[in-house]
Amino acid sequence: MAGLGAAFRRLGALSGAGALGLASYGAHGQEAGDGAGILFDKTNKHHFLHSLALLGVPLCRKPLWAGLLLASGTTLFCTTFYYQALSGDPSVQTLAPVGGSLLLLGWLALAL
Repeated sequence: MAGLGAAFRRLGALSGAGALGLASYGAHGQEAGDGAGILFDKTNKHHFLHSLALLGVPLCRKPLWAGLLLASGTTLFCTTFYYQALSGDPSVQTLAPVGGSLLLLGWLALAL
C-alpha cells in the first residue's frame, strides 16, 4: 500500500502544479470584477485545497478509497467550474454536485 499512497502523493503534487498554472492564467486572463473571474478564483482555491488533501492520502488507513474519491471529486468539481468560467456555458454545472459529493466522501475516507 505504500506505493499506492506515494502515487496519490505525486498526483497531489501534480494537481497543485496545475492549480498554480491555472491561477497564473486566471490572474492574467480574467477580469477581476466579472462573475467569470470570481468563479474561476473560487474554483482555483478549491483545486489547491484538494490538491493538498491528496498529499495526505498516504497517511490514512484507506489510501485507495481516499485517493480515488478525492482525485475524481476534484477533477469533476473543478473541471465543471473552470469550464463554465472560461466558456460562459453553464450546461455542465449539473455535474458539480456529484464532484462535491465525491470530495465530501474523500474527506471522510481520510478520517477512517
